[in-house]
Amino acid sequence: MRQSRSAAISRFALVAGVATAALALAGCQAPADGGGGEEETLQIAYISFAVANTYDEPMLAEAQRVADENNAELTVFDGNLDPSLQATLIQDVVASGQYDGMIVQPIYGPAILDAVQGALDAGITVVNIDQILGDDFTSGATQLEGLSANVVFVGSILGEKFGEQAVEACASKDLDPCNVAYLHDLKTSAVSIALWDAFNEVTAGTPVTVVAEGETFWNPAAAQTAVADILTANPDIDAIVTSDQGLQGAALAIEAAGMSMSDFLLVGYGGSVWGQEHVADGSVFSDVLMAPATTGRLGMEALIDALRNGNDHGDVDPFADFPNNGVITQDTADQFTGEWAG
Repeated sequence: MRQSRSAAISRFALVAGVATAALALAGCQAPADGGGGEEETLQIAYISFAVANTYDEPMLAEAQRVADENNAELTVFDGNLDPSLQATLIQDVVASGQYDGMIVQPIYGPAILDAVQGALDAGITVVNIDQILGDDFTSGATQLEGLSANVVFVGSILGEKFGEQAVEACASKDLDPCNVAYLHDLKTSAVSIALWDAFNEVTAGTPVTVVAEGETFWNPAAAQTAVADILTANPDIDAIVTSDQGLQGAALAIEAAGMSMSDFLLVGYGGSVWGQEHVADGSVFSDVLMAPATTGRLGMEALIDALRNGNDHGDVDPFADFPNNGVITQDTADQFTGEWAG
């Protein structure tokens, strides 16, 4: 194994709610040399989408927990919502010569393909998690040969469910047209692009009419400002659709404007504790599930199995075992447990 280097390791508290069956890790606790000696410590680099993000925190926490349990030292590199920075960080990991494995969580997959290929060429074992690593955002299939696992959600599928829920929300009030404020999260990210394209495709020809747009950066404070501006300019808004962080900001803006959440149809994605609770009490119409803790766990389990035992896991669906096609409604809310705070 490569020599460990001194580096700051970002650690986060474990978030409960892991709902998918674990990847088999048979033999992971066996000594690396096959004998009675102790395993050598694995050095693993974690290229994060953004460390300061409530969605990413449980993903990293679960990855850290699995690493700790399997004698692996995890060093976290913060992409901070910047694809170019991610590419540079990956190149730095390769140049250091100090890492056995690497987990990547792309912000925009096409921007880091060459850098990840360089890591593979350098002999680093790589697992991709959460976001698509490639330029086809409609498929969860591996797009870069040589990955040891690809544990992702498909943004276009998420967008289809998101759009369907917007249509159902508007239909529940017989609104035609149904004036919608759509809050992107990061317009340049792969997931936001795929989500928007699929949303538009599903809602085309329906009463859903996007009359205002904003951007949240997955930050409730930014969302609050965006929604406040939208409500001032568009007093006829019927529905607000965005991520759970965006809905939290929307709720603050609605309250500050002297209105109630019940005055609007709210549709979210994320499946956070906040989202699940507000769907359950009826203040949010529905929420499309995401599974950050499950994703982090499955990704790290696959990477360690690849490093210890040479096993590749291919494409792994982190949503395989969730009920109601991963859509939280008031009728199904008690079947879900949020994997992140929101």
